[in-house]
Amino acid sequence: MKKLKIGVGATAVLLAGILAILRVTGLEPEYMDYTTEAYNQRGRMTYPGLWLTGEVVREPVDDWNWVQEVSHPVRGNTIMLETRTGFGIPYSVTILPTPRGDRLYIGGSARGERLSRAFPHYKQWWANVERDPRVRLKIDGKIYEMTAALVHDPVELESILGRAPVTTRLNEDGSEEVVAKWYYWRVTQRNVVEY
Repeated sequence: MKKLKIGVGATAVLLAGILAILRVTGLEPEYMDYTTEAYNQRGRMTYPGLWLTGEVVREPVDDWNWVQEVSHPVRGNTIMLETRTGFGIPYSVTILPTPRGDRLYIGGSARGERLSRAFPHYKQWWANVERDPRVRLKIDGKIYEMTAALVHDPVELESILGRAPVTTRLNEDGSEEVVAKWYYWRVTQRNVVEY
């Protein structure tokens, strides 16, 4: 019994040490080109990361269109998103931003097997954002602390996408099938100095 307690204690100390190191060094999510067949074969998934590191921006941003111009040599114009899990450990992923002037959106689609689940459980980061809307974005090496709000207005959704947020197809028997659903969150800065 004493050996078991020592083993459990040592494991807990080791895990705490690893998490402390990762908190300082960060652990960014895996990037995979969204346009490749390899990405589709993996179920449109990549490996998540933990904490994102970088200089935190405290000045307000009035126009987010510059985000489209960011061009990382590997990731292109994707950004990293850090959400909060219920366990206090971050969950970060790579996503495509959707800037619209003074507004910045994050989002994506659920397809295939994911459509059998209920919203927001299509993707882990979606569920995290709905539970706790405080997120961090890493854009061009800098961290932006944000708050995310799900877009409910169908007119706003169509303006973001340029089309309807639900994609359907007509089956041979004449029935209509939903093949993709798109969801977006508007993200606004928090912890910024405003005058």
